[in-house]
Amino acid sequence: MKNKTIAIHKGTLRDSRTGGINTPIYTSSAYDYINKDETFYPRYFNTPNQDAVAKKIAAFEHAQAGLVFSSDMGAISTSILAYAGAGDHVVMLDALYGGTHHFATEWFSHFGIECTFTKTSARDMITGVTPKTKVIVIESPTNPLLAVVDIEKIAHFAKKENITTIIDNTFASPVNQTPLDFGIDIVVHSGTKYLGGHSDLCCGMVACSHEKMEKILSLARVLGPSLDPKICYLLERSMKTLVLRVNEQTKNAMEVAQHLSDHPDIARVYYPGLEDFEGHEIANRQMKGFGAMLSFEIKDKDLTQFIEGLKIISPAVSLGGVKSTITSPSLTSHAKMSAGERLRIGVTDSLLRLSIGLEDADDLKQDLDNALKKVSH
Repeated sequence: MKNKTIAIHKGTLRDSRTGGINTPIYTSSAYDYINKDETFYPRYFNTPNQDAVAKKIAAFEHAQAGLVFSSDMGAISTSILAYAGAGDHVVMLDALYGGTHHFATEWFSHFGIECTFTKTSARDMITGVTPKTKVIVIESPTNPLLAVVDIEKIAHFAKKENITTIIDNTFASPVNQTPLDFGIDIVVHSGTKYLGGHSDLCCGMVACSHEKMEKILSLARVLGPSLDPKICYLLERSMKTLVLRVNEQTKNAMEVAQHLSDHPDIARVYYPGLEDFEGHEIANRQMKGFGAMLSFEIKDKDLTQFIEGLKIISPAVSLGGVKSTITSPSLTSHAKMSAGERLRIGVTDSLLRLSIGLEDADDLKQDLDNALKKVSH
């Protein structure tokens, strides 16, 4: 199946009693166990609504197995802890999502795990590996600077060293990038973003082989970050339009990025689709599209005034919805990092992250222009 067909058909459960074409919502937390091959229970991640979503994300990511979580941090923290424990070492990007970075700096020591943070080049990441390294965690494009990692090079090295690789594929979405095809072991998503797509769900997902999923599922059943069946139903429904949404959002983002890169009041634009962007060549090789996220810095203007001057684009945390939103990473996604840590990875106080929605691209460009005109130096 192609992606548009996967979006509609994979994982969907038909109601044999009524013939309904949508997956029913199974609200039970108690299931009959007599003469059953498997005991169903929400915390076991095996109820029908959980399974429907898991099969859809697995199909999108070209994976054997999928798993849906109640949050993205539940998904990535469980995946890391399934393959790294006391005495082990993990290599992570400096530029990982702030919540993941905070998880490592605040909690790894409690589990006896050592960690090395590196820059985004494959060479830097490989240099960070030690004989104790069990896991490499990457993100591409990164949040919020859109840096691009050479996925295939990292995966090739890690397989030779028997190191498990985990990638946060949220920004790209499976529409624009399928990391398992390049040799990555485990793909993680914040389903809150593009998979949910309407800024009204909180969830996470994991996709990988059956073998890799065994440990993740075993730990997940102990930690318990399972997702409610009603949310699973809404998530599955949203994923049916994933391809259409992301393709249009990606197209809009390219137009907006080019517009901002030519604007006299913009100091710098971070977007993999721009030919002068540092990671453009790698992105062009491993991505089907450059995504719908971009970041930029304004020249010597008051950021609060600029944001308040926007009429279509809304200031908001999170991303990936049908409505365009803008945020200051230093005040939101990376707020738990120290000022020194943010500065070290390039997240300045003047940086703004823009999530492009489904509005008309010309309207978005006009909104940005109008807000820039109103801002005092």
